[in-house]
Amino acid sequence: MAVTVYTEKDCNIDILKGKKVVVVGFGSQGHAHALNLFDSGVDVTVGLREGSKTMEKVRAAGLKADTIANAVKDADVVMILIPDESQGKIYAEQIEPNLKEGAYLGFGHGFNVLYNIVNLRPDLNVFLAAPKGPGHMVRRTFVQGTGTPGLIAIEQDPSGNTKEIALAWAQGFGGARAGVIETTFKEETETDLFGEQAVLCGGVTELMKAGFETLVEAGYEPEMAYFECVHEMKLIVDMIIDGGFTSMRDSISNTAEYGDYITGTKVITKESREGMKEVLKDIQDGTFARNFIKECETMEFMNEKRKTEQEHQVEKVGNELRGMMSWLKK
Repeated sequence: MAVTVYTEKDCNIDILKGKKVVVVGFGSQGHAHALNLFDSGVDVTVGLREGSKTMEKVRAAGLKADTIANAVKDADVVMILIPDESQGKIYAEQIEPNLKEGAYLGFGHGFNVLYNIVNLRPDLNVFLAAPKGPGHMVRRTFVQGTGTPGLIAIEQDPSGNTKEIALAWAQGFGGARAGVIETTFKEETETDLFGEQAVLCGGVTELMKAGFETLVEAGYEPEMAYFECVHEMKLIVDMIIDGGFTSMRDSISNTAEYGDYITGTKVITKESREGMKEVLKDIQDGTFARNFIKECETMEFMNEKRKTEQEHQVEKVGNELRGMMSWLKK
């Protein structure tokens, strides 16, 4: 079934103008949403933790800032853009008690809604509006006059016009300039978590590290292993993003292309694919979410892994070699 793609002609940002609009958080996504909507003519207030040092930064950017509880009082539209692990407590204590009846409540990721970590009152109009890119890209492309593709989804719609609000929000952050796809909270959350774990973060970093270790253990210089298994990953991925797998294969040597065809399935085996299915199952049945929320109570495992990974040889070699690359942003 083909997805529905919306562009600016399908959106009307004017429905946000004249409303009290609040962005909770001013991190990677929060700053991009707030500034882009403000530049689009929307009156935006940023909600921050009490005593946050970011207050002055927000005000210096020309935006209004207040504590989360004060900001969301009487707000018409509230977008929550704080970390997943913080949302449950902050929502219960500072947001939900202050949301007026019939307010529009937006999320940049469906995690807390899908896994019932936040309590959604039936009177609330609940939507998702999420750019498919990091906040700095969302802001940069908007300023350049283009935009980052985005997603919308509707979870609750007592007003009957929540989709119009979601599309207006997507237009405000610049997503409608590129295209906005309609999805569901379930699909967005589960595909996002799977992609991060099995491919983008967990899969790719483990693949690069395993390749690096294989060459070093075989007696090759760590610097050579880094160049071939880590540094050049970006070159390949850039070609794929620019034109797909076929275009990338047109650009590489026949030697590399032949090796691609005969070797990929030796590394990504039947067992690897079964592992991916297990990852997806844990996401779908809530196991990952429960484990993650429990981990965030102490952060013992993550802090230990951060320390171990930072001390890995691939990080030390990479840090030295990046000193040779004058084009990298310091």
